[in-house]
Amino acid sequence: MLSSQRHLFDIADDVAYLNCASFSPYLKAVHAAGEAALHRKLHPWTMDRDAQNAEADQARALFAGLINADAADIAIVPSTSYGVATAAANLAVAAGQSIVVLQDQFPSNYYAWKALAERGDGRLVTVPRPNDGDWTPAVMAAINTATAIAALPNCHWTDGARLDLEAVGARCREIGAALVVDATQSVGALPTDVTRIRPDFLVCSAYKWLLCPYTLAFLYAAPHRQDGRPLELHYGNRAGATTQQGGTGYAHDFLPGAQRYDMGERVNIINLPMAIAAMTQLGEWGVDNIAASLAPLIEAVAEMAAARGMATPAAHARVGHFIGIRPPALPADIAERLAAERVYVSRRGDNIRVSPHLYNDMADIERLFTALDKVLSD
Repeated sequence: MLSSQRHLFDIADDVAYLNCASFSPYLKAVHAAGEAALHRKLHPWTMDRDAQNAEADQARALFAGLINADAADIAIVPSTSYGVATAAANLAVAAGQSIVVLQDQFPSNYYAWKALAERGDGRLVTVPRPNDGDWTPAVMAAINTATAIAALPNCHWTDGARLDLEAVGARCREIGAALVVDATQSVGALPTDVTRIRPDFLVCSAYKWLLCPYTLAFLYAAPHRQDGRPLELHYGNRAGATTQQGGTGYAHDFLPGAQRYDMGERVNIINLPMAIAAMTQLGEWGVDNIAASLAPLIEAVAEMAAARGMATPAAHARVGHFIGIRPPALPADIAERLAAERVYVSRRGDNIRVSPHLYNDMADIERLFTALDKVLSD
């Protein structure tokens, strides 16, 4: 259990920010790293290209450490949708085969699969939300010998309902289906181990639980998926790119490992130093410790919600770092009403999504329900 880390953030005492699943606030150290990085392009003649490439390697290694992967397995990409599109470009669906997704799955992990199914005369199989809130049995039942791809999250983005990806991964391997994971709502706050899940691809946007800047994500490609076709063909993902400064001609071999999937302009001179500062701090805290520290806050949310007749995912079928609570009646402007009380959450479907981090404590949870009691009685 970690004590409150609020002192490392710039959050006023009268603010209860419970919306990390939308945007995390920057650590003060991340903000400082960004300011220092801005100065580099103020005087571009001072920039060191080799040092910038080293930052890219450091960022991919830090992310790899969070999911128990090798740095060589990680590509630097701009978004979840980019990573999913990369996976879709390297997986096939034959006529009559299916791609399995969840009902109301996040769009970044949906549109590419719908398009791929249509191009290959396949089917998109949408698993309906189970009545008991436990996705795993429903997904396992939907995966069969006709399944080509299961494209799934660690947990549902609207309410934190959990999916057992180790069991799903084993089922996919049993029938020869590919597994693609959107781990945006998990990595950094939920222990995630690709050696146990064994996905073909896993992608994670960095601006939520990784505490990083926007327009940055990381793509894990399993070793047997590292010889595929990247979305972009550019100088930066070719062998020799770091040594041919000022040269002419074309390199034709890709860089080894997952680097072939790197986006163009991967060496972002502002985002990467900020991401390094953020993920270094996550590593110092330890994801297991973060998860253990957030779990009591989520349990308190569940208990206070139940006392008010609000539904939540069952304890055995939800993650421990965020939760959706469902009042009997949910005003469309509930987030705005709570914001007026200096309490910040998101409305997602019929849920109020509550997503704390280490800058929160039990007083923030109590403030949430005091504010909810007030605004729901108006």
